[in-house]
Amino acid sequence: MGRVLLFFPRAVRRLWRRSLFIRVASLTLVLSITVVGALGFLLLSRVTTGLLEAKERSAVGEASAGLGEAQRLLDAADTGPSTPSPSRLVDTVVTSLATRAGSPATFDVLLLSTLPDIGAPERGTNLVAVSSIPPELRDAVTQTQRQSWTFTEIRFLDGRTSPGFVVGAPLSIPTVGPYELYYLFPLSQEQQTLDLVSSSILTAGLVLVGLLGVVAWIVTRQVVVPVRAAAQTAERLSSGNLDERLPIRRDDDLDQLARSFNAMAESIDAQITQLEELSRVQQRFVSDVSHELRTPLTTIRMAADVLFESRQSLTAETARSAELLQNQLDRFEALLGDLLEISRFDAGAAKLDSDSVDVATLVQRVIDGTEPLAQSHNLRVRFASYERPCNVVCDARRIERIVRNLLDNAIEHGNEKGVLVELSGDADVVSLTVRDFGVGLRPGEAGLVFNRFWRADPARARTTGGTGLGLAIALEDAHLHGGWLEAWGEPGIGACFRLTLPREAGGAVTHAVLPLSDEMTGNDDTAGTTDDPNVCSSPHEWSDSAGRAGVGEQRRSVHPSYRPAPTTRHDGHRGCAGFP
Repeated sequence: MGRVLLFFPRAVRRLWRRSLFIRVASLTLVLSITVVGALGFLLLSRVTTGLLEAKERSAVGEASAGLGEAQRLLDAADTGPSTPSPSRLVDTVVTSLATRAGSPATFDVLLLSTLPDIGAPERGTNLVAVSSIPPELRDAVTQTQRQSWTFTEIRFLDGRTSPGFVVGAPLSIPTVGPYELYYLFPLSQEQQTLDLVSSSILTAGLVLVGLLGVVAWIVTRQVVVPVRAAAQTAERLSSGNLDERLPIRRDDDLDQLARSFNAMAESIDAQITQLEELSRVQQRFVSDVSHELRTPLTTIRMAADVLFESRQSLTAETARSAELLQNQLDRFEALLGDLLEISRFDAGAAKLDSDSVDVATLVQRVIDGTEPLAQSHNLRVRFASYERPCNVVCDARRIERIVRNLLDNAIEHGNEKGVLVELSGDADVVSLTVRDFGVGLRPGEAGLVFNRFWRADPARARTTGGTGLGLAIALEDAHLHGGWLEAWGEPGIGACFRLTLPREAGGAVTHAVLPLSDEMTGNDDTAGTTDDPNVCSSPHEWSDSAGRAGVGEQRRSVHPSYRPAPTTRHDGHRGCAGFP
């Protein structure tokens, strides 16, 4: 069936694959036609065989009787010197046999001489032609000297033809010589009977196939309609309408399916309600704890500040404890702030304070702020902006927080090759990539970096004082703008994070203008140089909207028409994640 479908148009094949009703109804009709056709052919064959066998028996019997009568007439006419002439003998035999045929004649007779060279007379009835007798039959009669028969076509001198049955036998005429007597039985009546039977079988078959098609349609509809209803209910259920249920009308197998489906929907509804309640309790707990800790934390901060300011008058051990206390309080305050921010995202209370912002200036400001941290790690942050100014309608505080989180993460996991930051845009979107050349990401980790409190190496110390919520908050901030935040990495090669934002508030992101991985650009992992004037890389360099760069070290070029499709992949050595 699959090979047959290849010859049909694509729309028909698609409809065949998608519609259970059409498949069942079509297969039922095809099988019905096949079965009815086979039965009709078998029945017609049996009827044909029966008619011909009956005709053969009656014809052979009639020919045998006629042959006996003709021989008696000839024997009686053999009276010696007074025997009639050969022509009169032949005419007498043919006339006598023709009388047995009745009116209208049920058969015709041909009396042919076995030795035509001697000029013996030959006779026939009803203008039947001698060519009606097959040569094979004449040879069989003359050679075996026994009665023989066959089916053939009867021809008449006036041009008429008819299917028939011919029986031949040898006959001896006194004073003349050997003859052959042939009985020709037309099968017109049998042909009419077969035509009637064929038309009756065809009509009955068409009616039966039609009835089977109607039955198949009704039966299939009884099955398909509930299945379609279940599919539509499942779609509405998956879209969030948890009150959808299948109707139960009878006590059969389909209703058992409906009961099971409804039980499953109720179970899912109960579990989702329970999870929502647990989520609300968790969010309320985190928010309440974060707020309640503010007051004691403020008191502890005040006491710690007093100790930190007076650490010069304390012993070395006490002074070191005061410094550690101050650092950990900074991390604790940052953690509380992140927890409050996460709780606002979870509660759906996060709002945007959008304005037109020059992202290039914002990124430069963040890079300047992280320069002491980069110097402490003995690495350099390079910035290539392919558009100045690069204006985007966004919440500057949230975008600055995203960039700071990405830069802190890149500096913490980078090496002496530094960090590369690139910014580019088109008429619809702006993309920012932050690339480091450090430890990179192992297979499958690109989909985990945005999880809360996830760390690539649990044994690695947080030298930047991170809380473990930075990338999770950055992803939520990107989604709040309707943008993408993606990650890519390979072990020993580094990692790259790409932020893509719409130009206008409420816009949709359908593509990015900067590549996410080195494999997409053919770039290696070393800080090489290029003569391309469309690139700038030092922290204070810039490029105008035409792509002309300022003076300074150069990094790599990015094709301005780069528009990759949004796909998430985990191929064992690299991956990207973070789509909304």
